[in-house]
Amino acid sequence: MTELSAELKETIQTGYRRFLASRDLKPRVGQRQMIGAIARTLGQVETDAEGDRTGDAPICVVEAGTGTGKTLAYLLPVLPIAKAEGKTVVVATGTVSLQSQLLEKDIPQLLEATGWHYNIALAKGRGRYLCNIRLEQCLDATGAREAGLFLFEDELAFTPDRASDHTLKAMSEAIAEGSWDGDRDRWPAAVDDRLWRALTVDRRQCSGNRCRKIHECSFFQARSTLDDADCIIANHDLVLADLALGGGVILPAPEETIYVFDEAHRLADTTLRHFGNALPLQGSIQWLEQMVKGVAMALKTCQEALFLRQLLERVSGTLEATLQQLRLAAPALRSQLDQLLPPGADHYRFPNGDIGEENRNLAEQIARQGVALNTRLEELTAELEKALEDQHCPVPKVDIESLFQAVGTWHGRAEVIADLWLQMAEPDPPDSPPRARWLAVDSDGQDILVAVSPISAAELLRSRLWSRCFGAVATSATLRALGKFDRFAATVGLPRHARTLAVPGAFDYARCGVLAIPDIDADGSDAAAHTEALIRHLPGLFDGNEGTLVLFASRRQMETVFDALDRTLADRVLMQGQYSHSELLRRHREAVDGGDGSVVFGLASFAEGLDLPGDYCRHVIIAKLPFAVPDNPLQSAQAEWLETRGLNPFQAMTLPDASLRLIQACGRLLRTEQDRGRVTILDRRLVTRFYGRQLVDALPPFRREGF
Repeated sequence: MTELSAELKETIQTGYRRFLASRDLKPRVGQRQMIGAIARTLGQVETDAEGDRTGDAPICVVEAGTGTGKTLAYLLPVLPIAKAEGKTVVVATGTVSLQSQLLEKDIPQLLEATGWHYNIALAKGRGRYLCNIRLEQCLDATGAREAGLFLFEDELAFTPDRASDHTLKAMSEAIAEGSWDGDRDRWPAAVDDRLWRALTVDRRQCSGNRCRKIHECSFFQARSTLDDADCIIANHDLVLADLALGGGVILPAPEETIYVFDEAHRLADTTLRHFGNALPLQGSIQWLEQMVKGVAMALKTCQEALFLRQLLERVSGTLEATLQQLRLAAPALRSQLDQLLPPGADHYRFPNGDIGEENRNLAEQIARQGVALNTRLEELTAELEKALEDQHCPVPKVDIESLFQAVGTWHGRAEVIADLWLQMAEPDPPDSPPRARWLAVDSDGQDILVAVSPISAAELLRSRLWSRCFGAVATSATLRALGKFDRFAATVGLPRHARTLAVPGAFDYARCGVLAIPDIDADGSDAAAHTEALIRHLPGLFDGNEGTLVLFASRRQMETVFDALDRTLADRVLMQGQYSHSELLRRHREAVDGGDGSVVFGLASFAEGLDLPGDYCRHVIIAKLPFAVPDNPLQSAQAEWLETRGLNPFQAMTLPDASLRLIQACGRLLRTEQDRGRVTILDRRLVTRFYGRQLVDALPPFRREGF
C-alpha cells in the first residue's frame, strides 16, 4: 500500500462524521489535520506479498495542543489501517490514568459511535497481578517467616497481622467466587505495598505452564486476551521491556505492530531509565549474604535430592567468589571516592565515562563472577522446573515451589549485579556517546551507589524500535522546544524520513489568558536573593477566592518560602509532599468548592500532567525558569559529549529542555475551552537575558502584560 485505498478513506471519514454526530460536536481544525497526517503517513507503507514491510517504517510525529482531541485523532486512522494490513495496534501511554481513560472511556465511545468492531486488551506488567501460589503461601503463613524464607532482606517474609489476614481472606474468597480477577488495580481498596510484594512474582519467580495453578493464574488469563487483540493498551515501560528482551516476548513483534506513543515527550527519559543501572555497593553485599543463608537452608531442604544438592553447592561456591570480589571492591572504591569527591558534593562522575584501567579490571572481575553466578542459577532453575513435574522427586512439591520462587529472586538480583558491572567494564563503541558512569554516597554517607546509564536514547530506539516497527505515531501536547522538533528528534533518534507536524489546539490564548513577568528585584541566577524576593512578593499575588498553582524549580526553595509565610496564609497553602497526590488535590478542590480559595505549591512533576480545570486553577505562578540542575551526573555527561562534538550544550540541550518544561508549566492554566486565568513568571531573565525572547516566543500566545 503506497497510499490509502478509497475504501479506507471512506471508513475513516465516515467514522469521524458518525463520532461527531453522536456527541453533537463540530470538526476541529487541529484534529482534522492530525487525522489526515497520520492516515497519509501510514498509507505510504510499502509491503511485499506476505504483508511484510519492505521500505522505511512510516513514522508520524504530531504535537497536538490541549483540546485538540488527539486520542480520537490517532485512533480513527490507525485502527482501520492496522486491520487492513493485518497488524496489531499498541497504544503506549506515559501514565496509568491515561490508560484507564482510553480503556474505559475514549475507545468504547469511539466504537459505539462508529459501529466498528475491534478487540481491545490491556497489557500490564506481571507485578500488577496476584500470584495464586503466593496467596496460598501467605494464607498458610503463621507468625514465623516461613512464607519468605528465601527472600532478600528488603523483601522479607510476609508476617501476617489482623488487617492483612482479613485482606487475604477477602481476596481468596473473591478469586474463588469470580468477583475479582487478581488485578491489583481492580481491587476495591488500596493494598499496602509490602503486602502486595508478598502476593506477586516476577518472570524469574513464575514457573509458567509447570505451575499447578496455571489455569487459575490472573496474569496468564489477562495475557491470553492479547493474542486475539486488534489494539493493546500498554505503557512506555512495558513496550521498552519487550524491546529490551528482543521484541515479541511480552507484546506482538515490532514488525507486526503499529505503535502509538501518547505523551511521547517522555519516551527518551523513560528509555534512559530503563537501560541504566545503579546499585548500592554494601547493599549488594548484604543481598548476597542473605542469599548465602537462603542457599544453606535450601541445601537442608534438598538433602534427599542429590542433583539439586550438587547444583546448590555449585551456586554456593560461585556466590562466595562473587561476594569476595565485591568485598575487595568496597574499600577501594570508598577510598577513591573520598579522594575524588569535591567539597559539598554527593557524587563523582568519571569524565567521558572512562573509569580508568584499575577500576575497569575490578569491574571485569566482578562481572565475570556475576555472569558465572547467573549461569549456575540458570542450571538450578532448569533442574527445579524438572522437579516440579517429577512425581517421584523426594522433595515435597510445596518446598520445590518455594525454592523455585526464591531462586527466581536470587537470579533477578544476580542478573542486575552482573549487568551493572558489565556496563561499567565494557568499552564504549568509538564515535558513539559514552555511557555516564559515576559513584555517589547515600544520604547518610554509609554506602556507595555505583551507577551507569546511556546518555542518549537515540541509538537504542533507532535499532530496537524505529527500524523494526511496521509503523509508528508519536504525539503529545508538547514536543517542540523553541518552536522546533529538533530536540525531540535528536533525543529519540527519529529517522530523517519521519513526518513532523504541529496542529493548533482548541484555545484562544490571547482571549483566555494573560502572561505577566513582573520585576521582583531579583532573578533566578542568584538563588538566595531570588528566594528572598519570592518571600516578599508571592503573598501579594494570591487571591483568596481562587485556585492558584505555584511551581518551584527546587524543593529547597519551595520549603524555604513556605516556612516564611505568615501562618494565616500558610494554612491556605498545600505543599507537595505534605499529603499523597490524591489527598492534596482532594483538599484543594474541597477548599475551592467551598469558596475559600486554595494555593498549591509543587515541583516539576506538578508542571506536567496536573489537571485542575476551571476555578481550581485561575492563576499559575512559575517561580523560576526550569533549567536543569547543573550537577546532575547524567545531564553533565550529555553536556560533555556535546562539547566534544563542537556544540554548545546550553544552546543544544539546556535551553531547549527549559523551553519544553516552561511550556508544560504554562499548560496547567487552560484545560478546557471555558477556562480563563493568568500565568505569572517571577524570573526576569526572560526579559534581561539574550535567550529570554526565544523562551517567550515559544510559549502559548497569551496576552502579554507589563513587558
